[in-house]
Amino acid sequence: MAEKVKIKLEYVVKCSPKVLFNRLSTAAGLAEWFADDVNVKGKMYTFTWDKSSQEAEKVLQKEGKMVRYQWLDEDEGYFEFRINKDELTGDVSLIIVDLVDEDDQEDSKDLWNTQVADLKHIIGS
Repeated sequence: MAEKVKIKLEYVVKCSPKVLFNRLSTAAGLAEWFADDVNVKGKMYTFTWDKSSQEAEKVLQKEGKMVRYQWLDEDEGYFEFRINKDELTGDVSLIIVDLVDEDDQEDSKDLWNTQVADLKHIIGS
């Protein structure tokens, strides 16, 4: 079994933290860029891509700052979105932390780059 490693990616986005947080923490927001469809029951999120689905629980949320989802089918798999606003420049960064199999690091980075490009397109960044 492959060992899990944490990858951390940072993207500068041109929008308010509030607008960005909405895209990271709501079913409607996530369905715009992260998955084809997202259903929510309480803290349980079902993400659907093509014909495959994966379930996650929203385990942590700090309004306007960060949200973490824990995959239900993996012991230690999670992904987390953090929003960072630079006090001096006003730049808003999206930081993604993802726990992935060591062998999948590059594929995961490529996938996030593609997903975040979609996100930026949607928010006009």
